[in-house]
Amino acid sequence: MNPINPRKIVVLSGAGISEPSGLGTFRSRGGLWSRYNFRQLATPEAWEQNPKLLLEFYNERRAQATAAQPNAGHRALAELETQFEVVIVTQNVDDLHERAGSTHVIHLHGELTKARSTTDPSCVLDLHGGHIYWGDRCPHGSQLRPHIVWFGESVLQIEEARQHFQDAG
Repeated sequence: MNPINPRKIVVLSGAGISEPSGLGTFRSRGGLWSRYNFRQLATPEAWEQNPKLLLEFYNERRAQATAAQPNAGHRALAELETQFEVVIVTQNVDDLHERAGSTHVIHLHGELTKARSTTDPSCVLDLHGGHIYWGDRCPHGSQLRPHIVWFGESVLQIEEARQHFQDAG
C-alpha cells in the first residue's frame, strides 16, 4: 500500500461542471435522456440496429462540445496544478478540462473527440475536430464508432482511477 500523498488532489467530476458552459446533462430534468431514449442512442444494440443514427447523434454532441468554452470551475481545477499534483477523474465526454489547462484527465465514459475501431477497442483515433461518418474506417479496415462508453459496456480506466483515489488518501 502506498503512503498518502498530501500534495495530490484527485477530483471526480461529472456533468454539473460542464453545464455552465452550455452542455446539457444526460439525466437531469430536461436532460438528453428525458428527450431521447438512451436504448436507441447509447447501447451496443442501438449501434447494431442503426449505426448511422448514432453517428449523427454523437456528431451533434461533438459539435456542441467543441463550441462550448471552459468555465470558471474548469479553470480553477487547472490552476490547482500550479501547487498540487491534480488528477481529474471525469464522467464527462467533453474536453473542457483539457482546454482549461488540466494535464492529467481520466475519462471514465470515453471522449467525444475520439473514435475507435468496432473490431479493436484499443485502436483509438483523435478526430481533430472532425466527425465520424458511415464508411469511415480504422487502420484495420473496420467501421469507426464514437469512443464513448454505452450502457452495457465496461467503464474505461476504472483501475487507474481507483489507484489515484487510493494514493491520494
